[in-house]
Amino acid sequence: MNDGGERRYGPLGKALVIIPTYNEAENIKPIVARVRAAVPEAEVLVADDNSPDGTGKIADEIAAGDARVHVLHRKGKEGLGAAYLAGFRWGIENGFGVLVEMDADGSHQPEELPRLLTALKGADLVLGSRWVPGGRTVNWPKYRQLISRGGSTYSRLLLGVSIRDVTGGFRAFRKETLEGLGLDEVASQGYCFQVDLARRAVEGGFHVVEVPITFVEREIGDSKMSKDIVVEALWRVTVWGVGSRANKLLGRKPS
Repeated sequence: MNDGGERRYGPLGKALVIIPTYNEAENIKPIVARVRAAVPEAEVLVADDNSPDGTGKIADEIAAGDARVHVLHRKGKEGLGAAYLAGFRWGIENGFGVLVEMDADGSHQPEELPRLLTALKGADLVLGSRWVPGGRTVNWPKYRQLISRGGSTYSRLLLGVSIRDVTGGFRAFRKETLEGLGLDEVASQGYCFQVDLARRAVEGGFHVVEVPITFVEREIGDSKMSKDIVVEALWRVTVWGVGSRANKLLGRKPS
């Protein structure tokens, strides 16, 4: 990870916690309540992909009673990456200085948000990490641990980054960091989306910090993990890794 050099960090500004949803009707109300209790000064954006189970309608009801909760209704299921990109743009356009990624299923603990935001005072990007000392997982099947650890290790070695949990999705960005990542060029989804943003941050010279988190397996609803997501991640990471090594050999800037 970059050490940040002599960079001087300004105030963080308003924080927006972006929660993408697709069929999270049973989870959305408690997770938003926990976020609001953990960081009362922050605001929440639910980015719903037209969930058939009515998640968007429930989010609207929450927002009607809380001015710090907003809902971004999207046309359909376009994937995690597209939802976050839309949320980032909405947040930047509405004057937020900090944009946070967080899952709706309770796997990311809102009570750990203050630690991520505190760490961001001296960084460009903070990653909530399962695989640094102090990080852990709870009730996670062995095969999921193997996929996550294996994916992070493969990505780290192939891309030449030192981030331990490069696939993790609990993150806090400064607005300026996102603006410097070339978001208009990002087309990846799922775990691969997280790898993509992390590698762009490292290649862009941004100071990336990992803080330990406790990741808890969802208790309600179905996991969005699929074979297609894993295959996309392996393919794209391999292409990026080969391209990065070729660029270094040819003396070109990372693409």
